Amino acid sequence: MKKKNIFIRSFVLLVMITTFMACASTSKHESTGQYIDDSVITSKVKTQLAADDFLKSFQISVETYKGVVQLSGFVDSQTAVDKAGQITRSVNGVKSVKNNLIAK
Repeated sequence: MKKKNIFIRSFVLLVMITTFMACASTSKHESTGQYIDDSVITSKVKTQLAADDFLKSFQISVETYKGVVQLSGFVDSQTAVDKAGQITRSVNGVKSVKNNLIAK
């Protein structure tokens, strides 16, 4: 009976450690909370870009990781690149912007 209890306690401890490690963030992986926060930031940025009359005609890709937003795609002018960056920086939760938009 003691061996069974030790096994069960060890198993429970292993499950708890595994669960903790799966939810904690690392340098390459986000925790569940960070992923949700980044998803919200991405949605807000996309909404703001689509609402702008000047930028809505462009297909701008938006990705967020730990509050850092990356913009990519093609636009027709440096003005569009700058405006997209400005709008993105204004969104709550954005820590920084990697503006990889290319003006053709």
